Amino acid sequence: MNTPAAPLPRDRLGRPLHDLRVSVIETCNYRCPYCMPEGLTPEETALDRARRLDFDEIETTVRAFVKLGVSKLRLTGGEPLLRKGLPGLVARLAAIPGVQDLALTTNGSLLSGQARALREAGLHRLTVSLDSLDPAQFKALSGGRGELRDVLAGIAAAEAAGFARLKINCVLQRGVNDDQALALAAHFRGTPHVLRFIEYMDVGNCNGWKREGVLPSVELRDRISARWPLLPVDATYRGEVATRYRYLDGQGEVGFVSSVSEPFCGDCHRARLSADGQLFTCLFATRGQPLREHIARGEQALAAHLAGLWRERGDRYSELRASAPERKKIEMFFIGG
Repeated sequence: MNTPAAPLPRDRLGRPLHDLRVSVIETCNYRCPYCMPEGLTPEETALDRARRLDFDEIETTVRAFVKLGVSKLRLTGGEPLLRKGLPGLVARLAAIPGVQDLALTTNGSLLSGQARALREAGLHRLTVSLDSLDPAQFKALSGGRGELRDVLAGIAAAEAAGFARLKINCVLQRGVNDDQALALAAHFRGTPHVLRFIEYMDVGNCNGWKREGVLPSVELRDRISARWPLLPVDATYRGEVATRYRYLDGQGEVGFVSSVSEPFCGDCHRARLSADGQLFTCLFATRGQPLREHIARGEQALAAHLAGLWRERGDRYSELRASAPERKKIEMFFIGG
């Protein structure tokens, strides 16, 4: 007689576990002020290579998460394309039964040289960060390290490699780069790609976040809709982070991620794995749960441990932001966005 499968874990707010973000590296070749500002990054967040999970450990961890209901997997950083041999890891993760959606988020600067290898390895989707189409402004927003032409070349290489529908993520800050909203919308209208505007968030401790720098999604939506009328699109699944709209004239889609103005904690079913093997159950977490010794015991034992951790989860920082006391949060580049 077959033993009935154990019910999939839900946290203290009844939320299941569906998505896993895996940070494969904590370093980045940019120094974007809202994430990893030059000269303000805490030294303790830098790892030596020996402290990063190797590919065997990452695969074991992903297999354990899949046992608990994870079907969507996103590779992040830092900048994940800095991790050597990344297509090999992609191939291993793409072969895991139950992984239905395998994506990667990148700043795009190194994408032109790796897009085809990633596609051939089995990567399903790509998200590229792009905060300005003005070359000088783009360079400033990358901390003086990035070139717009490299990112545009990466997008073109991804298209040529067969990534037909990219997500383009843009963080707009009031008075900084919000003048780029219509330029970005115009650039990606008429393409299969989906531009997503993300509200400037108080991630980590070193980005100097102030609420007045936030451009609420509703204001941005109205600004774009006044130029090109928008119609709402139904979410494709419960817990989708972006509110979606399509252009009335049929020229594509745009999305808005509103963690500050319209928190979506109630449907959050994402976990995050840091490059050194810690579980973070919220983007705004203050600490992680070390997993390395549990990973060494194999995927079955690890899955049992993870299920217990998830059942204790009660995170809903964005809903409590206004009343939450000041606290030291993990930096976003350490666990991915």
